[in-house]
Amino acid sequence: MLGFRRSRHRLTTAAAVFGLLVAGAAVQAAAAAPAAAATPHRILFDNAHAETAGNADWIISTSQPDPLGQDSSPSAETDWTGALSSWGVALQKTGDYSLKTLPSGSSLAYGGSTATDLSNFDTLVLPEPNTLFTTAEKTAIMTFVKNGGGLFMVSDHTGADRNSDGEDAVEILNDLMTNNSVDSTDPFGFSIDTLSISSDYPSAISDSSNAVLHGSFGTVTKSLIASGTTATLKPADNSAVKGLLYRTGYSGNTGAFFATSTFGSGRVAFWGDSSPIDDGTGQSGNTLYDGWNDTGATNAALALNATEWLAGGSGSSGGGGGGGTCTAAQLLANPGFESGNTSWTATSGVITNSSSEAARTGSYKAWLNGYGSANTDTLSQSVTIPSGCAATLNFYLHVDTAETTTSTAYDTLKAQVLNSGGTVLSTLATYSNLNAASGYTLRSFDLSSYAGQTVTVKFTGTEGSTLQTSFVLDDTALNVS
Repeated sequence: MLGFRRSRHRLTTAAAVFGLLVAGAAVQAAAAAPAAAATPHRILFDNAHAETAGNADWIISTSQPDPLGQDSSPSAETDWTGALSSWGVALQKTGDYSLKTLPSGSSLAYGGSTATDLSNFDTLVLPEPNTLFTTAEKTAIMTFVKNGGGLFMVSDHTGADRNSDGEDAVEILNDLMTNNSVDSTDPFGFSIDTLSISSDYPSAISDSSNAVLHGSFGTVTKSLIASGTTATLKPADNSAVKGLLYRTGYSGNTGAFFATSTFGSGRVAFWGDSSPIDDGTGQSGNTLYDGWNDTGATNAALALNATEWLAGGSGSSGGGGGGGTCTAAQLLANPGFESGNTSWTATSGVITNSSSEAARTGSYKAWLNGYGSANTDTLSQSVTIPSGCAATLNFYLHVDTAETTTSTAYDTLKAQVLNSGGTVLSTLATYSNLNAASGYTLRSFDLSSYAGQTVTVKFTGTEGSTLQTSFVLDDTALNVS
């Protein structure tokens, strides 16, 4: 639907007029996304990228895809066979998790119909992959996370090329983050260091409200390095990135051995060594090390708490806070714009009940740009996110355009979070004329890392000098729980 607002907006084709008439009835469903975390939480462990090459045995069970085929009611780590069996059995025993393995010879996919498609899961675990992900797999992984999935990346030291194909986990995971079709501009806010650290017991930061360090599976104090690596954090690229455990002598943006971040509406965790998840048991012939039960560390609590956080479990907090008491609420005032130009700070005419663009619900919406001339429109509201809360920003967006290009973003809309001084903390997403489609699409972003802060949610639309693009927002929400 190509819109017009007062005399400056114009319809350009007969098809556009038809689109205008049917828009109210043809509201588009939200893009495919992992279902909201429920009980049981659905976890997929990857074994399609040489996770059992050499002495590695990074599987929860030899029964794949379903570990219950080996033992439907495991009570001990040896009831399932694999060096990650302790991890799997501990989750299974809670009754809150449904676990599957992507078998060797398979491929990661998102949006398909197979039982192991990522759309059927809340979290993907990559336990030291040793073959590169294909272009299609990288698109699937990144889209899964952006749309709300959890991603658990376990690396190992530089040179841990267990299948001698010229690639190790450091290179493979860095390639995923920097060479994908979804977002290659440091989407998670960190890069994995090309290091081989022989030994250490990295310590947890002091943060009593962090759900990964203080979760339902216990308190995390230390982890273990037995030939591993760290990550360098880049909060300027993603303000949600947070180091939770650090190599001895390091802090801040360097030497992070365990880190969390967010991407889109999904969550990410990084661990710099596979030894902490190794329980010392597995298939015969492998040389394994029992890091899971190492008495100098709390690796089991770290793995399990992080899995719960990634899957959106109770106590989840987006990596930056939360885990405490939070009263569920929707924080934005006038979220559907039905009270007109109140509570929001907006360019004149943005909040409107004009019939030229259909609201998703009610009569009012926020309509940015659409003039067909150079202009900038803004819409913003400040809100305080309580400490101890998980927070999610939702809004429905409809984009229509008179632009005909399929490759150039002439007109853009930025969704951003700013601090009280007006500094941009994060650009959540940038949309453009290339996102034009019929109906409204739900967009969701995790703002949990801003718990305890007063922030401004701001939308900025910028239109070029000729053909119009309209960015129409409705039914916003900032939900905390």
